[in-house]
Amino acid sequence: MKKSESLAVARQSLLLRSLPEPVVEDLLATSVCRACARGETVFLQGQDAQTIYVVISGWVKLYRVAPNGSEAVVQVFTRGHSFGEAVALRGHSYPVSAEAVTDCTLLAIPARSLLSMLRREPELSAAIIAATFQHLHELVTQVEQMKSQTGAQRVADFLCRLCSCDSGSCVVTLPYDKVLIAGRLGMKPESLSRAFAKLKQVGVHVSRHHARIDDIAALQDYAESDPAEAWSKAL
Repeated sequence: MKKSESLAVARQSLLLRSLPEPVVEDLLATSVCRACARGETVFLQGQDAQTIYVVISGWVKLYRVAPNGSEAVVQVFTRGHSFGEAVALRGHSYPVSAEAVTDCTLLAIPARSLLSMLRREPELSAAIIAATFQHLHELVTQVEQMKSQTGAQRVADFLCRLCSCDSGSCVVTLPYDKVLIAGRLGMKPESLSRAFAKLKQVGVHVSRHHARIDDIAALQDYAESDPAEAWSKAL
C-alpha cells in the first residue's frame, strides 16, 4: 500500500477523523508507517509507552500474560482502529503486549508529538477521549457478552460483525486462526468447535478459513435471543 493510501486510512480513524485538516497534517508529518509480519511483536507489556498506533491494514491483538504463563486476549484491532492513546499520553508503560496476527501495516504516531499538539489544539483532547471511550465501550460489551450470552451466541455475534450486509446470505473470511478467535471470545478452542457445530442449526457452515451464513438476520436474532428461552422450552 502506498503511503498516500495509508494516510487516507488513518484520516478516517476515530482518533483523527474529527480533527481539522491542519492538525491532522501536522500529526501525520511526524508519523511513520511500520510493516509487521505475522507473529511480529509490536510492543511488550511493561515497555515505556512512547507510540500510538493506527491499524492501516491487517489485524493486531492486544494480550496479557499471566504469572502462570497463560495468555489472555484483551482485544483485536483491524483497519482504522487506534490503540495506545491513553497510556502513551500518561507516560506510563504498556499494560498489555501487542502482536501482529496477520501481516499488517501500522501508522506509528510519537506520543511526544501528540502531547505537544494537545497544548495548542483543544479539538485533539476530544478526539482522544472519543477513542478511549470506544475502547472502554468495547471492553464492557465483551464482559456483558461473557456474562449474558452462551458461547454459541458469542460466536454468532462475532460472525455477524464480519458480514458486509445486514440481511440475506453471506460468506465471510475468518480474519485470524481459530485459537485466537476462541481467546477473543473468552472460550477454549474445543468450545469454539462445539459452538460452530451448534450454529449449523441456524445456517452457519464453517470450512477452514470461511463461514457461509444462509440468513444473516436469523443469525443475529439467535445471537440476541435470551439463553433462558432454551431452558424454559425444555421444562
